[in-house]
Amino acid sequence: MISSSPRIAIVWRGDREARRAATPRNNRFHRIFEELAVAGLNPEPAVFDEEFADEVLDQLLDVDAVLVWVNPLDNGKTRAVLDPLLRKVAKAGRFVSAHPDVILKMGVKEVLYETRHIGWGVDTHLYRTAAEFREAFLPRLRAEGPRVLKRNRGNAGQGIWKVELLEALPGGPTFVQVLEARRGSVPEMLDLADFIARCESYFAENGCIVDQPYQFRLLDGMIRCYMSGERVVGFGHQLIRALVTPSAGCTELSEPGPRIMHPASAEPFQTLRTRMEEEWTPEMMSTLGIDAMSLPIIWDADFLYGPPDASGNDTYVLCEINISSVFAIPDEAPAEIARAMASRLRLPAI
Repeated sequence: MISSSPRIAIVWRGDREARRAATPRNNRFHRIFEELAVAGLNPEPAVFDEEFADEVLDQLLDVDAVLVWVNPLDNGKTRAVLDPLLRKVAKAGRFVSAHPDVILKMGVKEVLYETRHIGWGVDTHLYRTAAEFREAFLPRLRAEGPRVLKRNRGNAGQGIWKVELLEALPGGPTFVQVLEARRGSVPEMLDLADFIARCESYFAENGCIVDQPYQFRLLDGMIRCYMSGERVVGFGHQLIRALVTPSAGCTELSEPGPRIMHPASAEPFQTLRTRMEEEWTPEMMSTLGIDAMSLPIIWDADFLYGPPDASGNDTYVLCEINISSVFAIPDEAPAEIARAMASRLRLPAI
């Protein structure tokens, strides 16, 4: 039974001192704390680390709902301890967003392959083994031009590579130029066999690699469509530099431009908003077997501009869905997060 003032734990990663000192006001989630309180909820910090995971579990079992902001990879740490912990909390009847099982459906690169038939999709392939990768990738690279490879789980550009085929002498090794999306990366020229060997770790623990065509409108920027459940709550447009090969002697491309936030009502993005709310999100839910109550309280879909259609209108290509730790967010999003949480807990609208 939900109490008159449900307790909501907000989880993020930190050390013992961060856990001891955390308050609703001294962290980057303070606006979310404020809006949850306005909505009649009782939010509390729940800083997590593997060192004191049992302590966090006890705390989460004593609240009504849990909101989580923890990256899949963070300074060598993963969610290998956190995700089973959250499953225990959810099994005990607490609402968890995002649930680890939903992350495994939506918040991994494999979703690009599973939803390639949706209007946001492109020519997308999936490699589940290193042997399959070695056999199929070179013919595709030769036939179709530059490709982008993505490990199944990661963040901050880790394990995302632009791969271009370089000219090679007949009978000699095949060389490629590769550039990782991680900030500060520089192009490398490698024997393709060495690059494939570098990527073999991506197949560990049932991992995979997704293969998509490189989008040549990359310099037009990326649109981040912020969602709360099935609703668009804002947009962020950013001139990105990841996977853009710098020209000789130029270092400026290594730094992205600022992400400019826009409300959900922003005119330039209304076509994308309509497609997300009325077409693509429902189609994704049907494809992945996710119901409305299981959608994350906050998530985003990152789009690149595809080639203009026959009428000259923009098209949009999905390059990633983020669920594990969506932040920063538009100014309107904290109130929408609170509204969505109250709705999930069946509280009356404020």
